[in-house]
Amino acid sequence: MLMFSHSRKLKTEVGNWIYRNARSIDLSRWSFHFEHGCPEAVLNALSKYQNGDGGFGHALEADSWNPNSSPIQTWQATEIIHEIGYYDPDTPVTAGILKYLDSGADFNGKIWRCLVLSNNDYPHASWWQAEPDTIDQCTYNPTAALAGFGLLMADHNSELYEKCSQIAREAFDHYMQRGPENDMHTVRCYVRLYEYCELSDTHDVIDLCKLREKLDEDIKNQIDRDAKLWDTNGYFSRPSVFFNTPGSVFCEQNKDTAELECDLIIKTQNAEGVWDVPWNWTDYPNEWIISENWWKADIAVKNMLYLKNFGRL
Repeated sequence: MLMFSHSRKLKTEVGNWIYRNARSIDLSRWSFHFEHGCPEAVLNALSKYQNGDGGFGHALEADSWNPNSSPIQTWQATEIIHEIGYYDPDTPVTAGILKYLDSGADFNGKIWRCLVLSNNDYPHASWWQAEPDTIDQCTYNPTAALAGFGLLMADHNSELYEKCSQIAREAFDHYMQRGPENDMHTVRCYVRLYEYCELSDTHDVIDLCKLREKLDEDIKNQIDRDAKLWDTNGYFSRPSVFFNTPGSVFCEQNKDTAELECDLIIKTQNAEGVWDVPWNWTDYPNEWIISENWWKADIAVKNMLYLKNFGRL
């Protein structure tokens, strides 16, 4: 654990930056995790990014400024709900998400599209550029996670629950039939599917034992153990992509690297008091300056929560 005075200094520096720079959604997350804030405040801030169809847009995921609803932005909302552990299907925010997932919007019969064409009309990072001939390519990022969210939140007698069950089965079969999964973002979505099934005690949709075995293997292979990378704040696969607490079943075989990430977080705090964003946009330089600041707040909350969960604060 950090010396108490150092820990308090770190928390003060990050907190001051958050209050001076963060959006309301990230300020409410900070307050919830570190200042005894309430989950309702997080949901209220989150609701400002929600559209009438129940989906999310408006740069909640800060690399795309598309105001229209999309699966990836809606997935980002579910990640925040998961982060605060507020699993109430009757809240307007969650009820809206279920409405969006049930509507068929941005769904091609098998997956919720990772990319939507309306992204192209607004400032965005290059990886959110959508092309008509590729938007229906079979990728389970974020579909696996969204299906898991539906299994956790939807009424078990609803058509949406059956829809998410079928999607989860197809996602599971697709994942198990592949060799090692090389995309860390896709693996993270399957981690979430596993976690949501465990939270809802859903053991009759997919084989969770087999899913965990493959995830254990893929996560172990995905986490980059190149010592040179661990001296930088670069963009590479870290334990926190897949879990942020020692209580996770996926931490068991990655404990040493998980602790190494704590050390990395502490030593890469920048002069502003937070952390640099390890990626950037090739276009829209003026908008990137704004999005970069939004990402700094998101990364700061996640890094500090990681340290807190691992007993380093």
